[in-house]
Amino acid sequence: MQEKNENTKRKLQMPHIYVILFVLSAIAAILTYIIPAGEYERVPGPEGRTTIDPNSFSAAEQTPVGIVDFLTVIPRGLIDAGEVVFFTFIIGGMFMVLRHTGIIEIAVDKLTRKFSNHSIMLIPVLTAVFAVVATVIGTPELSLVYIPVIMPLMIALGYDSLVAAAIALCGTVIGFAAGVLNPINTGLAQKISGIPVFSGIGFRLTIFILAIVIAVLYIMRYARKIHQDPMTSLVYEDDQEKRKLYRHQDQVEVKHMSTRQQYAAIASLIFFGILVYGVIGQGWFMIEMAGLFIIMGTVVGIIAGLTLTQICEGFNQGFRDVLMGAMIVGIARAVAVVMEDGHIMDTIVHSLGSAVNELPPVLGAVGMYFVQLIINFFIPSGSGQALVTMPIMAPLSDIIGVTRQTAILAFQLGDGFAHILYPTSGYFMAALSIAGVAYQKWLRFFFPLFVILASLSVISLIIAQVIQWS
Repeated sequence: MQEKNENTKRKLQMPHIYVILFVLSAIAAILTYIIPAGEYERVPGPEGRTTIDPNSFSAAEQTPVGIVDFLTVIPRGLIDAGEVVFFTFIIGGMFMVLRHTGIIEIAVDKLTRKFSNHSIMLIPVLTAVFAVVATVIGTPELSLVYIPVIMPLMIALGYDSLVAAAIALCGTVIGFAAGVLNPINTGLAQKISGIPVFSGIGFRLTIFILAIVIAVLYIMRYARKIHQDPMTSLVYEDDQEKRKLYRHQDQVEVKHMSTRQQYAAIASLIFFGILVYGVIGQGWFMIEMAGLFIIMGTVVGIIAGLTLTQICEGFNQGFRDVLMGAMIVGIARAVAVVMEDGHIMDTIVHSLGSAVNELPPVLGAVGMYFVQLIINFFIPSGSGQALVTMPIMAPLSDIIGVTRQTAILAFQLGDGFAHILYPTSGYFMAALSIAGVAYQKWLRFFFPLFVILASLSVISLIIAQVIQWS
């Protein structure tokens, strides 16, 4: 009987994420034989970006992806996603060097002692801070930086790697989706749609606050459960090594930094200050941040007393730890590569937009949300999705009686929350790898919360349309 149960469990086990993404790529390739090819003309858009002419859709020559072409889509996906792939490697290497200096372990020990009696309150504080940063500067990719910073602390306080991932991912994606002052989705979509940039801030701020409250309560409920009984953690087995490394509750001796470690810690804070300045003031993104992290790991390592060989080995160890996540990013990108090769991406966008045209205004607003939700699977980029869909959705909203502000909100919410649901989202899969959380386990944790946030989105769109929000 026991053997039968084990066999059943193996049969019901979810496939490896590589298999899931490969199958999705294969399905996309098959669709290039079924879906008619089509394309929009590309024209100059806001801020020098390329957008589409919504009235220019036309049939194109069918270019189905054959077996020979399909063999190259994963390597080309890795090349196309190279920025995220190598950012993942470098951030993994840099934090491993910092770990080798000992300053992370000592800092965690001090913070654990300080917050041991009210550790649960770190969840709302950190989630809200990450959300505010994302809703102002539009960079949910910073979750890749946040996770390795807060992971040791969450483990040491008796939580798990899933809690650390949830704080960073949920906080940043809620801030990005609500887009209170987000130039990447709200600002760009409003420019394309021809309405004042950042208008309608009050309604978006309300959604932002409600989504944060919902997410925080959800994460805290899970965190309390595993704090009381660690065996209930979805990643209990996966976190064994992390618990050995970071759990110090029974340790009587207080750790202290040496003089060199103190200087190294100060240097780390200076580098993070430079990072914040670069992202906010200079428009830095992954390439610039990756370059800074290489210098940061090297300089901080030298100050702390590591040899150059130890620093290089630290980077190598970090590269190995995030290898799977980096590969997932490229494999996920292969789905979009297939659809672009087959010229069916524009056809899908055109067809979904036409479907919304048949709906009454209130249902049209909700329909736009689900259209954007579907498109986000294929275009997991806020700005990319805005440039492809908003030239269609803005004039379409006028035709069916949906306000343009509501159409933009449908784009924001349809694009936003799904960033940490779909395996085609590169930075999200890289973040899970850095956290050491399997996609299947994240899905089990996050999907109920996603359903709640999706319900909030639908209700918000209905209210926006009823009050004629503009």
